Amino acid sequence: MNFWPGFYALQGAWFLLLLVPLVIFYFLKLKRPHQRVPSLALWSQVINDRRVNSPFQRFKRSILLLLQILLLLFLVLALMQPYVQSGAERAEYLPILIDCSASMAATDSESGKTRLDLAKERVADLIDNMLPDQQISLVAVSSTARRLTAFTDNQRVLKKALADLAVDDVPSQLEDALRMTQALSRTAPINTVLFYSDGNFPREVNFELPFDLNFQLLPPAGANIGITSFNARKNQAGNWDVFIRVENSKQADSPAQVELLQDGTSIAKEEIVLGSGDSQRLEFSVAADKESKLEAVLYPGSQDSLAADNRAFLTIPQSRSLLVYIDPELASYRYALADDKELILYPQEKSPTAPPDYDLIIGSSAKDLDRPALVKLGVGFIPEDLQELITLESNLTDVVDWNRSSAFLRHVELADVQISQQPVWAENANVEDLEALGYEVLIHGRLGPLLLQKRNAGELEFYFLFNTDRSTMPYRVGFPIMVSNLIQLTSQEAGISETQAAATPVLPPLEFQPEKQYEILTPAGKELRAESDQNGRISGVAALHTGQYTISGAGAENTKISVSLLNPLETSLVSVEEIQFSEVPVTATQSQIDSDKPLWGEFAFIAFLLLLGEWWYFQKRPAGTMS
Repeated sequence: MNFWPGFYALQGAWFLLLLVPLVIFYFLKLKRPHQRVPSLALWSQVINDRRVNSPFQRFKRSILLLLQILLLLFLVLALMQPYVQSGAERAEYLPILIDCSASMAATDSESGKTRLDLAKERVADLIDNMLPDQQISLVAVSSTARRLTAFTDNQRVLKKALADLAVDDVPSQLEDALRMTQALSRTAPINTVLFYSDGNFPREVNFELPFDLNFQLLPPAGANIGITSFNARKNQAGNWDVFIRVENSKQADSPAQVELLQDGTSIAKEEIVLGSGDSQRLEFSVAADKESKLEAVLYPGSQDSLAADNRAFLTIPQSRSLLVYIDPELASYRYALADDKELILYPQEKSPTAPPDYDLIIGSSAKDLDRPALVKLGVGFIPEDLQELITLESNLTDVVDWNRSSAFLRHVELADVQISQQPVWAENANVEDLEALGYEVLIHGRLGPLLLQKRNAGELEFYFLFNTDRSTMPYRVGFPIMVSNLIQLTSQEAGISETQAAATPVLPPLEFQPEKQYEILTPAGKELRAESDQNGRISGVAALHTGQYTISGAGAENTKISVSLLNPLETSLVSVEEIQFSEVPVTATQSQIDSDKPLWGEFAFIAFLLLLGEWWYFQKRPAGTMS
């Protein structure tokens, strides 16, 4: 810190010339009326005043003149806009990035302040110490970057935007904020960027810095324990297995109690103790034959700095049977599913009627797959949009490789399977052509793909490009396993066998009427608008806060969705002290940045005190005078 002041407006020193007329006024002779008096003995003071006001006489010492000279001097100094120099380079255009992710709501055990409160205090100090040639732009950093203000020197506007800044229950995306700042640099010269954060974000950022980044690391918060996962799966007995994962930050050991409520009634409690950085998975069994609301509540037994991750909500869906259509010609599939009591197979001999749509369709022609369904499996034909890329020949082939991580092929062994039909690539066709059309190859044959997967407008489609009945696959142990995987996958798509709690920062996909407008009321009271696609699906709606979202519109009937889970990184309160960019790392600093401190306010206040002193001295009654 350089304590020798600098002056922003040195031209204000010209006002010191006002000292000349001020002093001259004290030398001017007073003009009094002439009167004849019998004696001058009583008028000695008047004679002295006349002598003092004579321009060529030595004037009497005057406290009033001294006060007025000091008053003028401090007023001129205030006009010169002095400031204490920090020694750091002063940026005329300064973007300030403020992290407002979920972890910034973590509180300190001693002061009770959140990390965002500390960041606001430090930024407010910078705004107070702005010099007249400085402009600041505030940018909020959460799941996206939001510019709160343009470059401005209006302290009132900056402080209003700073006061309105609140925490979003989402992880922070520093890269988005830096790209926004890079866009701002096209309108103003930016040399330095300030970033205030608790360091709770990925260490590596894929960005090339075109400016200097000053990473201001806030002091760490206290210990935290929270719920990071909440899901349920239907078991073979018809009950639901509920799983809750609780994680502890790395600050200290933490005892806690977890309570599970069903439709508002407590059904289970469990005491746990987690060590530093540990996690524990809890399992409960819940009976529910209809739609049911579950709530998991965490009661920390010690200091807990983040409250947003102590509750989680989950909805168990209404139980029902899957509606499955299987082409009668595909006898192997009907035989594999004939004894499954949770399915209703179509077509039925006793009942010629059929539902308007299905959960699963297994067909041997493209006509079968024209019916609406959540999951479709085509067997023994090539989709129309692939007929120029693949042809089907009557030759023997076998499986070369398959995607073992696919949910459809989980625990399925396909080695030594013999196939009497062979899909063959057309000339110059390859896997990239399939990927361009949205297909993924799950099983590779000798001369072409054997099984494809595609996600099409909310429907999950699979295609065996050969007839599985003309292979040894139905005689293998893996065939009923594969069909069981397909049923489980369909149940998941239908949302009747597995469910999980909704998490920020995006609402789960919603399905209503096609091509309709819907209004979504957020927990913060903000209204969002979304339009469903041609299939009635709404996706990609931002969920920046935990709480209840209400959807209204055609067919919605005030549907409510509870969003409760945070990103596990936010619960852990992990802090990085160095950001690794594409070229260079940036190390954090915890000391407040030095800034030039303006002094004109202090000088103006001293001038005001001198003005009061001059007024008091001028108005005070001389000693010995009568009231």
